[in-house]
Amino acid sequence: MYTITLIPLAKYVFVVLKANDNGEGGTFALYSLICRYANVNMLPNRQPADERISSFRLKLPTPELERALNIKEVLERKSTLKTLLLLLVLLGTSMIIGDGILTPAISVTSAISGLQDEINGFGTNALVIVSILVLVALFSIQRFGTSKVGFMFSPILALWFVSLGSIGIYNIVKHDIIVLGAINPAYIYYFFKKNGKNAWSALGGCVLCITGSEAMFADLGHFSVRSIQIAFTFVVFPCLLLAYMGQAAYLLKNPTSYSTIFYSSVPDSLFWPVFVIATLAAMIASQAMISATFSCIKQSMALGCFPRLKIIHTSRKFMGQIYIPVINWFLMVMCIVVVSIFRSTTDIANAYGIAEVAVMMVSTTLVTLVMLLIWQTNLYLALCFPLVFGSIELIYMSSVLSKIVEGGWLPLAFATLFLSVMYIWNYGSVLKYRSEVREKISTDLMLDLGSNLGTVRVPGIGLLYNELVQGIPSIFVQFLLSLPAIHSTIVFVCIKYVPIPVVPQEERFLFRRVCPKDYHMFRCVARYGYKDVRKEDHHAFEQLLIESLEKFLRMEAQEIAMERRSNLTEDMDSVSLESKDSDLPAGNEAEELRIPLMRGQNSEETGTSTSQEAVAALPSSYMSSYEDCSLEYELLALREATASGCTYLLGHGNVRAKKNSFFFKKLVINYFYAFLRKNCRGGTANMRVPHTNIIQVGMTYMV
Repeated sequence: MYTITLIPLAKYVFVVLKANDNGEGGTFALYSLICRYANVNMLPNRQPADERISSFRLKLPTPELERALNIKEVLERKSTLKTLLLLLVLLGTSMIIGDGILTPAISVTSAISGLQDEINGFGTNALVIVSILVLVALFSIQRFGTSKVGFMFSPILALWFVSLGSIGIYNIVKHDIIVLGAINPAYIYYFFKKNGKNAWSALGGCVLCITGSEAMFADLGHFSVRSIQIAFTFVVFPCLLLAYMGQAAYLLKNPTSYSTIFYSSVPDSLFWPVFVIATLAAMIASQAMISATFSCIKQSMALGCFPRLKIIHTSRKFMGQIYIPVINWFLMVMCIVVVSIFRSTTDIANAYGIAEVAVMMVSTTLVTLVMLLIWQTNLYLALCFPLVFGSIELIYMSSVLSKIVEGGWLPLAFATLFLSVMYIWNYGSVLKYRSEVREKISTDLMLDLGSNLGTVRVPGIGLLYNELVQGIPSIFVQFLLSLPAIHSTIVFVCIKYVPIPVVPQEERFLFRRVCPKDYHMFRCVARYGYKDVRKEDHHAFEQLLIESLEKFLRMEAQEIAMERRSNLTEDMDSVSLESKDSDLPAGNEAEELRIPLMRGQNSEETGTSTSQEAVAALPSSYMSSYEDCSLEYELLALREATASGCTYLLGHGNVRAKKNSFFFKKLVINYFYAFLRKNCRGGTANMRVPHTNIIQVGMTYMV
């Protein structure tokens, strides 16, 4: 009773759910929230312009609270702490994926096990076969999406909790109402005093009553915080307490029925209706954990910690509802293997507890960091959170670790596998990015080549995809050496994920000119949140990119005109001051023109935004005829290039460890990371670009 009250209700429903990232929950959502306030991401591609995205909502710690600033500074300065934080997040995510395997296995097997006492001859083999059939059906319907599955199951779920509460009340009244005295916490002390070590060991079974708490947080993208708080507080929590007290009352009269207590406590006339509802409820619980696994993997992919996989968005209305085919079938196969090997709920339960408690401990640590860094909670209150809940979870962890030999090794094996995959992918990606930054082309070399780039410029737009947010990628030289001609307009496109759920469409692209105007070369950073839907139609992406580029050219011309007008006014002001020795009145037109167009930007960032408001604020009369002709010429050249079509220039980057590297690094980069990169989803697969529009050049990076 107190475990359910403290962990799911007090900790998750009223504290952890509030630590969401704009409505997104889960371990990686917490990591994303921390990355937004402190530059702790291992991939060094953060830009000051990212903080000006309207949905970024960056509120830096106030100077009055030096503690938050000190924590931020320490996290950003110590690379060891960055690595430890990443490993902690990856461990939590790995355990959630392990839960995605164990939850369907134990939930379905537990529900089907009720047939063993009801049907004569229904043994272990029959239990395994029927459980596997139900699991196959469960994973087969995942492709229809959460909303459709949830709509079908929601009436059954409501009926399930009503049944739990009703049967609990029936057992309390019929068998022994004295069980209500369990509300007295003194019985916790008596229990441990009487049973000693056995009581401590029994805590491993008590963990099973709070499984799914982390899924409630990870599935937050499908529901609102308020809806979960209301549903759990007024429906789930009381019904669960009544159900457990009813089973305890039944055990007081029938102590030998402990192994099949749930179905034994159900009245005989209601067995089959309850069995059907329980089986469907087990499928619902499994489906929620599977959806949470999909969400966590998508978030980890967006933050560069998981190989790219095919993601299907199953709902046009709700962005967070996704389906990942490869993960779905992998989870199904692993569930079947687990049920086939363990063949009983007891051994699966021993494995389940370790994964669940480990995820809870990771969440406790991350939420404490959020309290100190972002919420700026009072230090004593912030320390009470890990002191109270962390202590409880440590006690439970010490209990479930004793079950390692009896099946607890399984989640550790799953966690080790996924932790290795995610860390190797992140490690290789960071090394590759740093290598690209180190080898990028200097502006002097481009100026030496001239506006023709040492080759022939033909009509068309070349979209060169790379991962750099600044500079010219070295792969561009390979294209110049390999192609007899290059497109008249070159755009270096970088698909970048920022640590926020959604980037507004009008703020998607960040443009900057590369080299002088006659080169017709631009840098474009396409920014996405980890919850954003990538457009699969490449035509729509091209159209949006070109429209944004036109807006950038117009805004750039307006800024130049504004700057020249301001300089001219300043010159006139200085002449007036020298001749008349008088000050300009405050608030006049000349003073207003001195205000920079892009407030808060340094010279490096000038001309990188596509804000429509900035363009609208300037009348066309500010532009001289020369500047107007220059703009029209560039727009005409862009339209001609657009009419000739877009070609996707892709660099197929191969990563190899240097010869003098350690053996372990060679093993990780040359074999494991190379295998993952070779078998992950290609960049063009997200946009369905025709092969006739693609030119690829291979290049090897030595890291």
